Amino acid sequence: MGGSEEVATEVLEPEETVGPQLAICLVSGGMDSCVTAAIAHEENDELAFLHVSYGQRTEKREREAFEALADHYKVKSRLVISLEHLARIGGSSLTDHNIPVTTANLSAAGIPSSYVPFRNAHLLSAAVSWGEVIKATAVYIGAVAEDSSGYPDCRPEFYEAFQQVLDIGTKPETHIEIRTPVIAMRKSEIVQTGLALGAPLQLTWSCYLESESACGKCDSCALRLRAFRETGARDPIPYMLDSSRFAY
Repeated sequence: MGGSEEVATEVLEPEETVGPQLAICLVSGGMDSCVTAAIAHEENDELAFLHVSYGQRTEKREREAFEALADHYKVKSRLVISLEHLARIGGSSLTDHNIPVTTANLSAAGIPSSYVPFRNAHLLSAAVSWGEVIKATAVYIGAVAEDSSGYPDCRPEFYEAFQQVLDIGTKPETHIEIRTPVIAMRKSEIVQTGLALGAPLQLTWSCYLESESACGKCDSCALRLRAFRETGARDPIPYMLDSSRFAY
Protein backbone atom coordinates (compact mmCIF):
# COMPACT_ATOMS: atom_id res chain seq x y z
CA MET A 1 0.00 0.00 0.00
CA GLY A 2 1.31 3.39 -0.86
CA GLY A 3 1.79 6.03 1.83
CA SER A 4 0.88 5.83 5.45
CA GLU A 5 -2.51 6.55 6.92
CA GLU A 6 -2.80 8.17 10.32
CA VAL A 7 -5.32 6.46 12.52
CA ALA A 8 -6.96 8.61 15.18
CA THR A 9 -7.13 6.96 18.54
CA GLU A 10 -9.10 8.07 21.57
CA VAL A 11 -7.40 7.89 24.92
CA LEU A 12 -9.92 6.89 27.54
CA GLU A 13 -9.41 8.19 31.04
CA PRO A 14 -9.93 5.58 33.74
CA GLU A 15 -13.30 5.95 35.43
CA GLU A 16 -13.23 7.52 38.84
CA THR A 17 -14.67 5.28 41.47
CA VAL A 18 -16.52 7.23 44.10
CA GLY A 19 -16.77 5.46 47.42
CA PRO A 20 -19.57 5.75 49.94
CA GLN A 21 -20.14 9.29 51.14
CA LEU A 22 -19.48 9.60 54.87
CA ALA A 23 -20.54 12.79 56.62
CA ILE A 24 -20.18 14.01 60.17
CA CYS A 25 -23.22 15.73 61.63
CA LEU A 26 -22.91 17.94 64.70
CA VAL A 27 -25.96 17.03 66.77
CA SER A 28 -26.75 19.08 69.86
CA GLY A 29 -30.11 17.39 70.30
CA GLY A 30 -32.06 20.50 69.33
CA MET A 31 -34.57 20.99 66.55
CA ASP A 32 -32.16 22.63 64.08
CA SER A 33 -29.56 19.88 64.42
CA CYS A 34 -32.27 17.22 64.12
CA VAL A 35 -33.54 18.60 60.81
CA THR A 36 -29.94 19.05 59.63
CA ALA A 37 -29.34 15.37 60.46
CA ALA A 38 -32.47 14.42 58.50
CA ILE A 39 -31.13 16.31 55.47
CA ALA A 40 -27.67 14.75 55.88
CA HIS A 41 -29.33 11.33 56.07
CA GLU A 42 -30.93 11.97 52.67
CA GLU A 43 -27.71 13.21 51.06
CA ASN A 44 -25.13 10.68 52.27
CA ASP A 45 -24.51 6.94 52.44
CA GLU A 46 -23.32 6.95 56.03
CA LEU A 47 -23.41 9.34 58.95
CA ALA A 48 -21.25 9.87 62.01
CA PHE A 49 -22.76 11.89 64.85
CA LEU A 50 -20.73 14.27 67.03
CA HIS A 51 -22.07 15.71 70.27
CA VAL A 52 -20.28 18.34 72.33
CA SER A 53 -20.82 19.03 76.00
CA TYR A 54 -19.45 22.34 77.26
CA GLY A 55 -21.00 22.73 80.70
CA GLN A 56 -24.34 24.03 79.47
CA ARG A 57 -27.28 24.08 81.91
CA THR A 58 -29.22 21.33 80.09
CA GLU A 59 -26.16 19.24 79.25
CA LYS A 60 -27.62 15.92 80.44
CA ARG A 61 -30.96 16.43 78.68
CA GLU A 62 -29.24 17.39 75.42
CA ARG A 63 -27.10 14.25 75.61
CA GLU A 64 -30.26 12.14 75.99
CA ALA A 65 -31.73 13.79 72.90
CA PHE A 66 -28.51 13.17 70.97
CA GLU A 67 -28.54 9.46 71.80
CA ALA A 68 -32.22 9.16 70.87
CA LEU A 69 -31.61 10.83 67.50
CA ALA A 70 -28.58 8.63 66.83
CA ASP A 71 -30.67 5.55 67.63
CA HIS A 72 -33.45 6.77 65.33
CA TYR A 73 -31.07 7.14 62.38
CA LYS A 74 -29.21 3.95 63.33
CA VAL A 75 -25.89 5.80 63.54
CA LYS A 76 -23.15 3.46 64.72
CA SER A 77 -20.26 5.93 64.69
CA ARG A 78 -20.85 8.34 67.57
CA LEU A 79 -18.43 10.62 69.34
CA VAL A 80 -19.21 12.60 72.49
CA ILE A 81 -16.57 15.06 73.64
CA SER A 82 -16.29 17.63 76.40
CA LEU A 83 -15.17 21.20 75.84
CA GLU A 84 -15.60 22.12 79.48
CA HIS A 85 -13.09 24.94 79.13
CA LEU A 86 -15.93 26.95 77.55
CA ALA A 87 -17.73 26.82 80.90
CA ARG A 88 -14.56 27.87 82.73
CA ILE A 89 -14.12 30.76 80.29
CA GLY A 90 -17.73 31.78 81.00
CA GLY A 91 -19.41 34.85 79.58
CA SER A 92 -22.68 33.06 78.74
CA SER A 93 -25.88 32.45 80.65
CA LEU A 94 -25.83 28.89 79.30
CA THR A 95 -22.65 28.06 81.19
CA ASP A 96 -22.45 30.58 84.04
CA HIS A 97 -25.19 30.21 86.67
CA ASN A 98 -24.43 33.73 87.89
CA ILE A 99 -25.74 35.11 84.60
CA PRO A 100 -29.53 34.69 84.35
CA VAL A 101 -31.13 33.23 81.24
CA THR A 102 -33.17 36.18 80.03
CA THR A 103 -36.85 36.03 79.20
CA ALA A 104 -37.41 36.00 75.47
CA ASN A 105 -37.77 39.25 73.58
CA LEU A 106 -37.66 38.31 69.90
CA SER A 107 -37.67 41.94 68.77
CA ALA A 108 -34.63 42.87 70.86
CA ALA A 109 -31.49 43.92 69.02
CA GLY A 110 -27.97 42.85 69.91
CA ILE A 111 -26.38 39.61 71.00
CA PRO A 112 -28.20 37.82 73.85
CA SER A 113 -26.62 36.60 77.08
CA SER A 114 -26.96 32.99 75.86
CA TYR A 115 -24.21 33.49 73.27
CA VAL A 116 -21.25 31.23 74.11
CA PRO A 117 -18.16 33.13 72.90
CA PHE A 118 -16.89 31.70 69.60
CA ARG A 119 -18.42 28.30 70.41
CA ASN A 120 -19.06 27.16 66.86
CA ALA A 121 -15.40 27.51 65.93
CA HIS A 122 -14.59 25.00 68.68
CA LEU A 123 -17.31 22.63 67.45
CA LEU A 124 -16.17 22.79 63.84
CA SER A 125 -12.52 22.29 64.79
CA ALA A 126 -13.39 19.10 66.66
CA ALA A 127 -15.53 17.85 63.78
CA VAL A 128 -12.83 18.52 61.18
CA SER A 129 -10.20 16.78 63.32
CA TRP A 130 -12.41 13.70 63.52
CA GLY A 131 -13.28 14.04 59.84
CA GLU A 132 -9.62 13.81 58.84
CA VAL A 133 -9.26 10.55 60.76
CA ILE A 134 -12.42 8.82 59.48
CA LYS A 135 -12.12 10.30 55.97
CA ALA A 136 -15.39 12.19 56.03
CA THR A 137 -16.35 14.25 53.00
CA ALA A 138 -18.58 16.74 54.80
CA VAL A 139 -19.40 18.28 58.16
CA TYR A 140 -23.01 19.32 58.71
CA ILE A 141 -23.97 21.92 61.31
CA GLY A 142 -27.44 23.25 62.05
CA ALA A 143 -26.57 26.94 62.17
CA VAL A 144 -29.40 29.38 61.46
CA ALA A 145 -28.69 32.98 60.48
CA GLU A 146 -32.17 34.30 59.79
CA ASP A 147 -34.84 34.25 62.49
CA SER A 148 -32.27 33.18 65.09
CA SER A 149 -30.99 34.68 68.33
CA GLY A 150 -28.41 36.84 66.55
CA TYR A 151 -25.27 34.84 67.29
CA PRO A 152 -22.29 36.13 65.25
CA ASP A 153 -20.94 32.61 64.66
CA CYS A 154 -24.16 31.58 62.90
CA ARG A 155 -23.66 33.90 59.91
CA PRO A 156 -22.92 32.47 56.44
CA GLU A 157 -19.69 34.47 56.12
CA PHE A 158 -18.34 32.78 59.25
CA TYR A 159 -18.71 29.35 57.61
CA GLU A 160 -17.26 30.58 54.33
CA ALA A 161 -14.20 31.82 56.20
CA PHE A 162 -13.91 28.61 58.21
CA GLN A 163 -14.02 26.59 55.00
CA GLN A 164 -10.90 28.45 53.85
CA VAL A 165 -9.19 27.72 57.17
CA LEU A 166 -10.12 24.04 56.82
CA ASP A 167 -8.79 23.85 53.26
CA ILE A 168 -5.48 25.42 54.25
CA GLY A 169 -5.00 23.67 57.57
CA THR A 170 -5.67 20.03 56.67
CA LYS A 171 -3.74 17.39 54.72
CA PRO A 172 -3.66 17.74 50.91
CA GLU A 173 -5.76 14.59 50.51
CA THR A 174 -8.41 15.84 52.94
CA HIS A 175 -11.51 17.20 51.23
CA ILE A 176 -14.17 18.14 53.76
CA GLU A 177 -17.01 20.50 52.92
CA ILE A 178 -18.82 22.43 55.64
CA ARG A 179 -22.54 22.24 54.95
CA THR A 180 -25.15 24.47 56.58
CA PRO A 181 -28.41 23.34 54.96
CA VAL A 182 -30.78 25.29 57.22
CA ILE A 183 -28.77 28.49 57.58
CA ALA A 184 -31.05 30.60 55.37
CA MET A 185 -34.33 29.10 56.61
CA ARG A 186 -36.76 30.69 59.03
CA LYS A 187 -37.58 28.50 62.00
CA SER A 188 -41.01 27.76 60.55
CA GLU A 189 -39.34 26.51 57.37
CA ILE A 190 -37.10 24.27 59.47
CA VAL A 191 -40.19 22.78 61.12
CA GLN A 192 -41.83 22.27 57.71
CA THR A 193 -38.70 20.62 56.33
CA GLY A 194 -38.46 18.38 59.38
CA LEU A 195 -42.07 17.28 59.05
CA ALA A 196 -41.63 16.61 55.32
CA LEU A 197 -38.57 14.45 55.99
CA GLY A 198 -40.14 12.62 58.91
CA ALA A 199 -37.56 14.01 61.34
CA PRO A 200 -38.28 12.86 64.91
CA LEU A 201 -38.88 16.31 66.38
CA GLN A 202 -40.48 14.69 69.43
CA LEU A 203 -37.02 13.46 70.45
CA THR A 204 -35.41 16.92 70.42
CA TRP A 205 -34.75 19.38 73.22
CA SER A 206 -34.33 23.14 72.74
CA CYS A 207 -34.90 24.76 76.13
CA TYR A 208 -31.93 26.65 77.56
CA LEU A 209 -33.12 26.41 81.17
CA GLU A 210 -35.13 23.30 82.03
CA SER A 211 -34.68 19.56 81.45
CA GLU A 212 -38.01 17.99 82.44
CA SER A 213 -40.52 20.31 80.78
CA ALA A 214 -39.42 23.20 78.56
CA CYS A 215 -39.74 26.62 80.20
CA GLY A 216 -41.44 28.26 77.21
CA LYS A 217 -39.87 31.59 78.14
CA CYS A 218 -36.24 31.55 76.94
CA ASP A 219 -35.23 32.70 73.46
CA SER A 220 -34.86 29.14 72.18
CA CYS A 221 -38.31 28.08 73.41
CA ALA A 222 -39.87 31.26 72.03
CA LEU A 223 -38.37 30.78 68.57
CA ARG A 224 -39.45 27.16 68.53
CA LEU A 225 -43.00 27.85 69.70
CA ARG A 226 -43.45 30.66 67.17
CA ALA A 227 -42.18 28.39 64.40
CA PHE A 228 -44.67 25.63 65.21
CA ARG A 229 -47.47 28.16 65.52
CA GLU A 230 -46.65 29.65 62.09
CA THR A 231 -46.53 26.17 60.62
CA GLY A 232 -49.86 25.21 62.11
CA ALA A 233 -48.38 22.13 63.74
CA ARG A 234 -48.25 21.15 67.41
CA ASP A 235 -44.88 21.11 69.15
CA PRO A 236 -44.54 17.52 70.44
CA ILE A 237 -42.31 18.25 73.46
CA PRO A 238 -43.72 19.05 76.94
CA TYR A 239 -43.84 22.59 78.33
CA MET A 240 -44.21 23.74 81.92
CA LEU A 241 -47.37 25.64 80.98
CA ASP A 242 -49.85 25.19 78.14
CA SER A 243 -47.74 26.36 75.17
CA SER A 244 -50.77 28.01 73.57
CA ARG A 245 -50.55 30.65 76.32
CA PHE A 246 -47.20 31.91 75.03
CA ALA A 247 -47.74 34.59 72.39
CA TYR A 248 -44.57 34.90 70.34
